[in-house]
Amino acid sequence: MLTALLYSLLSGVSFVSICSALDVSIPSFAPADAVDVSPTLLSLSIEQDRWTDWVGTSKRNDFLFNVLNNLKERTGSSPHIRIGANSEDHTIFDPNVQFSEATFPDPSATVPYPEAVSVKVGDGYYQVTQFLPSNTHVIWGVNLGQNNLSAAVSEAQSIAAAFASDAIKQAGIVLDAIEIGNEADLYRNNGARPANYNATQYVADWNLFAPNVSTAGGVSKTSHTKFWIGGFAGSSHSSSGFSPQAIFSNGILDSNSAQLISTFSQHHYSGSFCNGNGALLQDLMTKSSIRGNLTIFLPDITATRMQGLDYVLGETNSFSCHGSPGVSNTAGGALWTLDYTLFAASLGISRIFFHEGIGYKYNLIQPITLTRSILDGSSLPDPLLAHVQPQYYAAIIISEAIGERGGVRMVEININNPEIVGYAFFEGHKLIRAVLIHLKAYLKGDTERPSIHLQLNLGGKVHHKIQVKRLNIGHADDDSGLSWGGRTFETQTGLAEGPISVEELKIGDGLDLRATEAALLSFED
Repeated sequence: MLTALLYSLLSGVSFVSICSALDVSIPSFAPADAVDVSPTLLSLSIEQDRWTDWVGTSKRNDFLFNVLNNLKERTGSSPHIRIGANSEDHTIFDPNVQFSEATFPDPSATVPYPEAVSVKVGDGYYQVTQFLPSNTHVIWGVNLGQNNLSAAVSEAQSIAAAFASDAIKQAGIVLDAIEIGNEADLYRNNGARPANYNATQYVADWNLFAPNVSTAGGVSKTSHTKFWIGGFAGSSHSSSGFSPQAIFSNGILDSNSAQLISTFSQHHYSGSFCNGNGALLQDLMTKSSIRGNLTIFLPDITATRMQGLDYVLGETNSFSCHGSPGVSNTAGGALWTLDYTLFAASLGISRIFFHEGIGYKYNLIQPITLTRSILDGSSLPDPLLAHVQPQYYAAIIISEAIGERGGVRMVEININNPEIVGYAFFEGHKLIRAVLIHLKAYLKGDTERPSIHLQLNLGGKVHHKIQVKRLNIGHADDDSGLSWGGRTFETQTGLAEGPISVEELKIGDGLDLRATEAALLSFED
């Protein structure tokens, strides 16, 4: 209790009551089920319609560059960037357009920043990819929804020309893949295809487009650039409906273009805000909900891996239709992002691409000045400058947990508690770091903030030292004011400010973890 009282006084929060203690055994050496984790595990999917707002036109968007480079500095690799999504199937190439011309529907309280219904793009639209951090890997989407093969080929030609330019080659920016179409399983609902459109017809469409797009876009056996397939909004997890199993059984891997496929992409959201229905923050953050939302894809992951392909969540986030207000944009959402990403990796998902758009509630990054509220579309009294949102801190923590030395493996720590989760990270067989998260939502109306004392067990190593960095959060429903190891990224530049705060403890001391808090433990020899 004395430790808790001292911590509460130093943290400037209300009195913390330690209600329980919990034994946590962290493996000292990598177990057999540890998985490889990529330094670009947490990557980004960006809505295509306002791509130039993200990166810039005549010059780079320094704010976006800085916040991506923050992650690169910690892992040595910038997040992969997928550009596509809903507006991917509304985009047409027009050589008379310099960058892009988009038509948007009126904003609403539910969707303050809607996707474009029509986008015309020119060569400059793809060329501005040069403004990303050096050596970034990129996935570009082309239009399948409008069933216009010449349009998709024109886009692919312009993409290939951009990546052949001196500026992009000198930056080492790589075209990782081209994706033909977005969420084809919804075409039958949005009028892009007949109501009886099925996986067999999707495979036929893909086989028609792929040879022409591959030639135009430089996708080949000898090039780095390959195809993503799927990109479905949901999955039947079987050989019927839409799923990897369904398109495999329909022969997508038997075509002449099959050897050009590298990855199956699945889209997934934990809920929907499309009709304006709200969601409880604690529901999103709950340990069992996060696991239930992801383990349903285990048959799909297995089927994809058996074909020698990568399996990614190519578009994901909290709630579809750009997030739920007071949930997706909160500090609790940051803890959800942290656990969701690491648990997904433990299942064998190679990368998790969090979807972003201008003004979306669930963004990690708001890259430009906003004049309308992201919550209800109302006019803001003052413009809101480019800034990071709480989820961005999850990306920072994951980057530091993986580190920049490469060859890192990870395993979920077996913790018998419905609110505490943890992950151990290894270089070779040696334990180097661990992430611990307390998923209990501590809300603004709560009067007491519970804490759990974690008694750490590392095979009898009680005197060895650990360094601890904490994600400091006032309340789960805060939308700002977080700090990581004493530093804030909520700055005009996106660069961290403030003195670094790191605790030094002995393993035998254990760790007090408050509700709505995460900590990164670094182990010394």
